[in-house]
Amino acid sequence: MALEFNFAGKTAIVTGGARGIGRCIADAFSKAGANVCIFDQLDNEYFQGDLSCKEDLEAFVQKVLEEYGSVDFIVNNAAPLNKGMEECSWEDFNKALMVGVSAPFYLTKLLADHLNSKASIVNISSSRDRMSQAQTESYSAAKGGIAALTHAMAVSLASRARVNSISPGWIDTRGNSFSGSDAGQHPAGRVGRPEDIAAMVLFLCSDAAGFITAENICIDGGMTHLMIYHGDEGWKLEQD
Repeated sequence: MALEFNFAGKTAIVTGGARGIGRCIADAFSKAGANVCIFDQLDNEYFQGDLSCKEDLEAFVQKVLEEYGSVDFIVNNAAPLNKGMEECSWEDFNKALMVGVSAPFYLTKLLADHLNSKASIVNISSSRDRMSQAQTESYSAAKGGIAALTHAMAVSLASRARVNSISPGWIDTRGNSFSGSDAGQHPAGRVGRPEDIAAMVLFLCSDAAGFITAENICIDGGMTHLMIYHGDEGWKLEQD
């Protein structure tokens, strides 16, 4: 039986909330009764802006505080650019760090004195904070950075807010159906869904998680713990 959460009267911020995992998180908060403030570069119902822009972050915070006065939950979900050694420029790499690490830090800093009692901050990292594919340096660095930022903020905000991170694995955001080796490389037997992440976000923001802070929770169906050799789980390495 799924847990039910009541966040009526609470205010939740979700960056990157216009689509994908962020949209699912925003919808879950809304269904639980919360006021949801989305920040995304894509068109959305609350605020459209650039997370790498200091002025946009400040304008967003001003809007939230003018409308609600304070905040209960911050979900730093927006995805940074994913490029590697071959294509990633100096500007690309730093833009990825700004979206993935600097923006969550600055957004939290701006709101630190406006957090309600029992506030919770959830940073969305990735299983790429511990494993990589080739040509993913900008994304992996940003996700590793926010995982470390999490426990630093948890200590700095002790008694004011709990701060945790979630590291999703393979999450399908397009409603596809996967079977065979795609499902088999997950001990859970399937590819992840956005709802798997949204459920954990709401749990971490609830009183049920009141003794959890400075933690990273990997939600990947066990994929990062399954050793796969050539031929295992129907998987084969194909090389040119």
